[in-house]
Amino acid sequence: MQKSRGQSRRHGRRSHRHNPWFRQHGSNERNNTRVQQSPQGSSHSDDEAPSTSSSTAGSSSVLDLPGYYFDPEKKRYFRLLPGHNNCNPLTKESIRQKEMESKRLQLLEEEDKQGKVARLGFNASSLLQKSKLGFLNVTSYCRLANELRVSCMQRKKVQIQSSDPSALASDRFNLILADTNSDRLFTVNDVKVGGSKYGIINLRGLKTPTLRVHMHENLYFTNRKVNAVSWASLNHLDSHILLCLMGIAETPGCATLLPASLFVSSHPAGDRPGMLCSFRIPGAWSCAWSLNIQANNCFSTGLSRRVLVTSVVTGHRQSFGTSSDVLAQQFAIMAPLLFNGCRSGEIFAIDLRCRNEGKGWKATRLLHDSAVTSVQILQEEQCLMASDMAGTIKLWDLRTTKCIRQYEGHVNEYAHLPLHVHEEEGIVVAVGQDCYTRIWSLHDAQLLRTIPSPHPTSKADIPSVAFSSRLGGFRGAPGLLMAIRQDLYCFSYS
Repeated sequence: MQKSRGQSRRHGRRSHRHNPWFRQHGSNERNNTRVQQSPQGSSHSDDEAPSTSSSTAGSSSVLDLPGYYFDPEKKRYFRLLPGHNNCNPLTKESIRQKEMESKRLQLLEEEDKQGKVARLGFNASSLLQKSKLGFLNVTSYCRLANELRVSCMQRKKVQIQSSDPSALASDRFNLILADTNSDRLFTVNDVKVGGSKYGIINLRGLKTPTLRVHMHENLYFTNRKVNAVSWASLNHLDSHILLCLMGIAETPGCATLLPASLFVSSHPAGDRPGMLCSFRIPGAWSCAWSLNIQANNCFSTGLSRRVLVTSVVTGHRQSFGTSSDVLAQQFAIMAPLLFNGCRSGEIFAIDLRCRNEGKGWKATRLLHDSAVTSVQILQEEQCLMASDMAGTIKLWDLRTTKCIRQYEGHVNEYAHLPLHVHEEEGIVVAVGQDCYTRIWSLHDAQLLRTIPSPHPTSKADIPSVAFSSRLGGFRGAPGLLMAIRQDLYCFSYS
């Protein structure tokens, strides 16, 4: 018996010497870690692996074992299950979801405390005093003032009134889009039975402390996906909504001008109903309405490898061939240019004075490393901001065609997400695929605030936001509106 035990020990030592993992880590593990025994003994089931504790050695780190996950709370290793047919499988995705939810709840708790406890020495009076004493230059003062206002915004739920309360409880917000004066909000809602329904929310009642608004709905309903939306100024400012609908079965795609007057009380009494018209087009990825006098009453649609510029009055079309799908568009107002962002990462401008596809209609060309999802022209039309599917946000100088600033932190992998630029307040707003709303300083790219979603993180529940310097009209206060699921939230400065 003694001989057999001695042979067994010698065999065990040899097996350790021939195992490369033990050659690399064995000596460190003997000195720095100890095996955690299960309550029922030293044997382990197939679903668990021995865990190592770094508490006995202050500087040792947890080993990354392939196929196993170390739970820092239980201080044990658990085996990752490869399939989805197991009961409560422990997978990398479930672990990631758990970590993201824990982080979201922590940020929500910090935001609740933030409204009660102000940061020491960080208030309007101290900033003003430092500025007068010369401790802050103009740039620093503006940045800190924006940071102060943005950091003080508190989340409040908006009460939505409607003629159909049951619909409010079941229909989910897909997107929201504020008009030019920010006194109306166009909404696309996913209906429970399938398809989409449209509405206009009157924001003039958005005043503290009640925060009560009314949704004006219409029976206009579609079972087709809405790919792009833009406010359109045909009869007067923001008189229509331009919708791009995807084709289904034998029904082709179309671009529809929906009069805002179809929605009850969305315009003053006596306003005549607007023109409802539809243009048959292939499936469009993007659209934009022109306020440029050289393309009056025209809109553009970004298609697969083509851009169409259509006159609403005459129906005349200009077609421009591209090498990639056009995912984002915006017209310049002063210059006769239409800027386009492509799936290939290219951003180019079309000179609207060109009446054919001859040479020279591409006026500007910029390049991203990933598909461009949003383009925004700044007011002076000397700079353009763009975001892409790699989460990159860049500010481009259109005169030198060089990137002058980059905004870090945005999260995107493949989604078609918008970008919001507000020069009056000096901020940039974007919602990432991780459901976090991030606000940057426009002038120095400083990340001012990260707002977690009020609901658990899900790629199917990415919030849609609208920011304005005057929520609810001319006398309104600056703030952010966030729509998610059936809820609408307001983050106001005041």
